[in-house]
Amino acid sequence: MAESGLEPYPAQEEAFLELWAGKHVVLSTPTGSGKTLVATALHFKAMSEGLRSFYTAPTKALVSEKFFQLCDLFGAEQIGMLTGDASINPDADVICCTQEVLASMALRQGGATPAAYVVMDEFHFYADPARGAAWQIPLLCLTDTCFLLMSATLGNLASIGEKLEARTSRPVAHVHSDERPVPLDFEYRERPLQETVEELLDAGKAPIYVVSFTQRECAERAQALTSGRITGRDEKRRIDEALGSFRFDTTYGAELRRFLRFGIGVHHAGLLPKYRLLVERLSQRGLLKVICGTDTLGVGVNIPIRTVLLTRLSKFNGEKVALLSAREFKQITGRAGRRGFDERGSVVCQAPEHVIENKKLEARAARGGKRPARKKPPRGFVPWNRDTFERLIERPPEQLESRFDVTHGMLLDVLRGNGSGYASLIAMIDRSHETATSKRRLRRAAATVFRSLRSARILELVRDPSGGRKVRLSGELQEDFSLHYTLSLYLFDAVAALDADDPDYALDVLSLVEATVENPVPILLRQVDRIKDELVAHLKAEGVPYEERIRHLDEVTWPQPNADDIEATFELFRERHPWIGSTTVKPKSIAREMYEGCSSFDGYVREYRLGRIEGLLLRYLSQVHNVLVRSVPESARSESVYDAIAFFRALLERVDSSLLEAWERLVAPAEAEPAAGAPERPFDLAAHPRALAARVCAELHALVRALSQRDFEEAARCVRNPAEDPWPPARFEEALAEYFASYERIEFTPAARQAHHTRLVQRDTRVWEATQVLVDPDGDNLWCVRAHLDLRGETAPEGPILRLIDIGT
Repeated sequence: MAESGLEPYPAQEEAFLELWAGKHVVLSTPTGSGKTLVATALHFKAMSEGLRSFYTAPTKALVSEKFFQLCDLFGAEQIGMLTGDASINPDADVICCTQEVLASMALRQGGATPAAYVVMDEFHFYADPARGAAWQIPLLCLTDTCFLLMSATLGNLASIGEKLEARTSRPVAHVHSDERPVPLDFEYRERPLQETVEELLDAGKAPIYVVSFTQRECAERAQALTSGRITGRDEKRRIDEALGSFRFDTTYGAELRRFLRFGIGVHHAGLLPKYRLLVERLSQRGLLKVICGTDTLGVGVNIPIRTVLLTRLSKFNGEKVALLSAREFKQITGRAGRRGFDERGSVVCQAPEHVIENKKLEARAARGGKRPARKKPPRGFVPWNRDTFERLIERPPEQLESRFDVTHGMLLDVLRGNGSGYASLIAMIDRSHETATSKRRLRRAAATVFRSLRSARILELVRDPSGGRKVRLSGELQEDFSLHYTLSLYLFDAVAALDADDPDYALDVLSLVEATVENPVPILLRQVDRIKDELVAHLKAEGVPYEERIRHLDEVTWPQPNADDIEATFELFRERHPWIGSTTVKPKSIAREMYEGCSSFDGYVREYRLGRIEGLLLRYLSQVHNVLVRSVPESARSESVYDAIAFFRALLERVDSSLLEAWERLVAPAEAEPAAGAPERPFDLAAHPRALAARVCAELHALVRALSQRDFEEAARCVRNPAEDPWPPARFEEALAEYFASYERIEFTPAARQAHHTRLVQRDTRVWEATQVLVDPDGDNLWCVRAHLDLRGETAPEGPILRLIDIGT
C-alpha cells in the first residue's frame, strides 16, 4: 500500500488490523471512504494463505463490476463469477457472486463450504423483505468463515454482531465512521430541471447523475436534455473516438448512441448489460457530463459523479408510492463527490414539478397583473418540500430488521447437503435472528413445506444403513432441480397433469412457466396497446358506435393462453395447499409468443416498441429459461420442451455474451481483436453452433411462414438476394406453382416447425447447407427449401444470412 502511495484512513487501518487479528468486521463508513480497499485486502489475505474467498452483492451488475475490478488487480485466472445466469471460472480462488448463490451453497454444504473469507457488500439488504433471508443464511451456516459486512447505511448492528460471535466463536469488531473524504453540500431548487442542469454545468459541478425512479422517466429526461447546452464540438469528437467500433446493434442502440454523443448517458435495469457497461466506462473516463438513471446508483454502481440531482423524494416501493426512507436517501446521495477529484460533492433536490410551474405562473402574473389558474399535483402524488429534504439529510438510517423466511427451495438445498434436511432446517430457524414468536411461525411454515413436498413426491423416505429412515430428493429429478419461486411447486404439480403427446405440449408447459413468474408489466402493457390499436381499426371499419368501441377497449387485456385451465388447476392446488395464501398465478404470453412465432429478440422488440426496456425483456426471458431448466423435471421434458430450452438459450447467448467475452479477452489478450473504445469483441456466429442453428432455424421458419401465407414479397425479404442469383417474388411464385397445384397449403403449425424438419450440414470451413421440409396437409412432405450459408467473409452478418439454392422435391 505504501508503494502505491495510498495513505489509509483511520477506519480502514482499524479494519485491516481487526481482520488480520482474525475477527469478523462490520464496516460502516460513508461512500467513498475506501470500503472496497478493505475488501480487496481481505481477498489478498485469503490468496496469501492459499484459501478461497467470496465477494457477494445484491445485484448482478455490481457483481460483474467487482469481478472485472478484481481481474485487473489479481489476474483473470484467479477470479470467478457466479450469478445464477452466468458461470465464469467457477473454481477460481476468488468468487464474485450474488448473495443468493452463496446462500444456496451454504444451505447445501454448511460449514464445509470452501469459503474461508466472505465479503458481503451492501449488507443493508439484510432487511430487504423479499431477499433478507439470503443475507442471514451464511451467517447462520458458515461457522468457520471470517465475514466482512459492509455498507454506508448499516445503523446499529450490535445485536447481529453478538449473534454472529456466539455462533462462530470468533469476535466481531465494529468499525464505524461518519467522516466523509469528500464532504457534501445540499441545495433545494424551485426552477425547471433543464435550468438546474445547465446552471450546475456552468458552476463546474459535472458529472451530474439525474435520479429518476422509473425507466421511462430516465429516457424522457435524457431526450429533453439533448436540447440543452451539454457538450461542445471537441467533447463530441472525443466521445466518438471512445465509442470506436462499438456495435449499437439492437433497437434501442441508435437512440442511446445519440444521447451519448450529446454527453448524456442513460443507466437503468431496462438497458442491455453491454449498454450499461458502456455508459459506466464512458463515465469513468469523464466523457459524460450528465447521466439519467434510476436509483440503482444507490446499490453501488460504479459511476463516478460529483452531483446527485434528485427529481423526486418519493418512489413506488412495491405496494404504494411513498417518501424515500432515510436509508434509501443516504444510499443514493452518498454517491456524490469523487475522491481525489472533488473537494466537495453536491446533492440537489428539485421541488415538485407543479410547484415549480406555479411559481413561474405567479411570477408571470406579478408582471401582468392577472392571476392564472394554479396547476394541480398529479394523481396519487405524495407531497414533499424543503422541510422533507432537510429531515432526510439529518435523519440516521433505520434499524435493520431480520427478514428470515422458509421456502421450498431452501428445504431442497438443505436436503442436497445431508439426509437430515428437515432437522437441519428447524435448527437453522432456531438459530435465526427472528423473535421467539416469529420462530414458532417459521417452524409451522417449515412443517407445511415438508408435507407439501412429500405430497408432491418430490421428497421420499428411504432406509439408511443403520436401519432407520431418512428423507431425500426423488431420484427422478435432475441434479439442479430447484423450487425457488413461490409457485414452483404448483408448476411441478401442473406440468405432471399435461398430456406429453399433445402437439401443443411444449407451448402449454411454457404457459405454465410464464404463469408462475412475475409480470413484466411494461411489456404486457405494450401488448395491450397493440391489441387495442388493432381492435379500434376493426371496430371503426365495422361502423361500431364510439361508446361501444370504448366498452370493448376497456375489456382488453394481454394475451393469456390457457388462462381458464391454469386458474382452475391452481384453485385445486390452493385447496390442497392453503399455505399459498393470497398468491395467485399470472397467465401471460411473451416467451410463448416468441417461441411459437420463432421471433428474434430484435424483431420482438421492434414489433412491440420495447427499445427502451429491451433489458427487461432479456431478463424476463432469462428467468423463463432458468425455470424451464431447473423447475420442470426431466421426466416432463419432451423433445419439444428441449427444443424450447435450446431456442431461449441460443437467443440469450446471442443477445448479450459480453461478460464471458470480456473475461476471455483478459485471460488471452493476444487473441482479442483491438477496437478503440469498444468493450466487446465482434460476435462470431460460426464460433457459436447453438446460436448459429437457432438463427438458421428462425430464418427458415420466417421464410416458411411467408410461403404459407403466399406472401412472396415477404419471402424475398427473408433471404439474401445476390445480384448473380436473386430470388424476387415472381421466382418464389413460379417455384411453388407445382406444389400448390398438388396441395392446398403449406402447414405452419408447431408440428410443422419441429426440429426434425430442419437440417444444417457443414460442407466446408465456415460453409453450411440448410434444408427445411415443407410440411403439406397430406403428410407426404416431399418438398423442401435448400439454402446456402457462407460465413467465410463475415462474423456477425446483419439481415438474412441464408442464400436460397432451390425449392423443390
